[in-house]
Amino acid sequence: MARLSEQLAYLSRRAKAAEGAADAAEAETREELAAKVEQARANAEQHASELREKASDVTQEASSRWREIQDRWKDHVSKVRAEVQQKQAERDAQRAERRAEYAEDDAVCAISFAIAAVEEAEYAVLDATLARADAAAVST
Repeated sequence: MARLSEQLAYLSRRAKAAEGAADAAEAETREELAAKVEQARANAEQHASELREKASDVTQEASSRWREIQDRWKDHVSKVRAEVQQKQAERDAQRAERRAEYAEDDAVCAISFAIAAVEEAEYAVLDATLARADAAAVST
C-alpha cells in the first residue's frame, strides 16, 4: 500500500489533471467532449469498483462507514446519470442552456465534495501519523 503522503500527492496530481481537462474541454468539439465524458464515466466506474474492493480490506467499522458513503455516492451517480440521459433527449436551445447550467452546478458540487474529501484525507493522514507517533512513544 502506498504511503499516505504518496496518496495525497497522487490526489493532487489527479485534481490538477482534471482542472486541465476542464480548461481544454471548452475548445473541443461536441464529439470530442462526448468521447471524453464516456471515458471519464468508465474511469469513474473503474475507480469506484477498485474502491469497493479496497473497502473490504479495512476494519469492520471503517468498512461499514465507507460502504455507506459508497452506497450514497452510487445512488447520487445513478441519479445524475439518469438526469443526464433524460436531458440528452432534449434538443431545443432553452433546454440545452438549462442543461449546461445544471451540469455546471453538478461540477461545482463535485469539486466541493472533492475539496471536503481532501480536507478529510489530510485530517486522517495527520491523525494516523499522530497515532503512529503515540504508538512509537509507548513502545519505547
